[in-house]
Amino acid sequence: MSVPIGEWQWNKSTQRLTLSLVPPSLERLLSGDWALDDLSNVLDGLSRQRLRNGLETPDGDVALELVTAEGSIVHLAGGAVDDYWSRGVILSVGESTGAAEDSVVELLPVFQPILCLRSHRVEGFEALARWEGEKGAQTPVGDMQGLASSMLIHAAESLVGFRKTARNPNLFVQVNITSLDLEGDELIDLISALQSGHKFAPGSIRLELTEQDALRDTQQTLNRLHDLKAAGAGIVLDDFGSGHSSFLWLADLPADALKVDASLIQQLDNPRVETILEALTLMARRLGMTSTAEGVEDEAIMPLLRTLGFDHAQGFALGRPMSVSKAEAFLSA
Repeated sequence: MSVPIGEWQWNKSTQRLTLSLVPPSLERLLSGDWALDDLSNVLDGLSRQRLRNGLETPDGDVALELVTAEGSIVHLAGGAVDDYWSRGVILSVGESTGAAEDSVVELLPVFQPILCLRSHRVEGFEALARWEGEKGAQTPVGDMQGLASSMLIHAAESLVGFRKTARNPNLFVQVNITSLDLEGDELIDLISALQSGHKFAPGSIRLELTEQDALRDTQQTLNRLHDLKAAGAGIVLDDFGSGHSSFLWLADLPADALKVDASLIQQLDNPRVETILEALTLMARRLGMTSTAEGVEDEAIMPLLRTLGFDHAQGFALGRPMSVSKAEAFLSA
């Protein structure tokens, strides 16, 4: 059964489609003033192909079915108002049955807060992938290969809600990627689409890449990261200090932030490690990066982290990974 859930408007002159939806999940994903190429990046393949033809029918009537990348089905129904405008209603039909019926797991993004050490307020979240099984059990996803696009769509959608809840338009969200995600242009196109569709300022969506992944193909990685930054993504070098850290690499990397590995943070009782961390945060600041301490399991070390020059902290002591609704409640509190 189709249920009205919003309105749409198509401007033939500017070639932009404005969507306004009510359901929170779809509102965060689809509401906005979209260029068609950008909107197609959050839809499934068939919807991308039929989108433009469905809006520009010879008789002016529009009856268009779209399926989001996550499987939600919506219908655009309406027609031309004049030579320049078409408008109508958006109808919710349900979920796509394209996936196998016997599937018992689905990707579930959870969000761990990132706190500012000066204000002690949440400034962002890291989006982490979990598999949710038939009985509701959640299992961390170790290999992010092939999940980056889905996670980015989920994260951008959730960020819209987080900003409304916190009344803070500067909140950011970070998503892990791998070197394999950098091999094609898909990630660049998706970042551009999400930035444009949600009207995010540059750096609202941040991509985390580990040293090990970054150093596999240095030149290709650098080229892709520069392109991603030009598209509006923030770049975060993750787990710094856990491998063979390359300072020459840092000189070329267009990074906005450095996340220091938990293995170093957990050795704060070692004066030599304190010296190393203080040098790392100073270096990051002079390179124009912020610094985040990962793996914080004791709030008592927060003053020391700030003294050592860290900007942000993340860890179980400050907030465990949580669902979207719990993250919004966390922000409200």
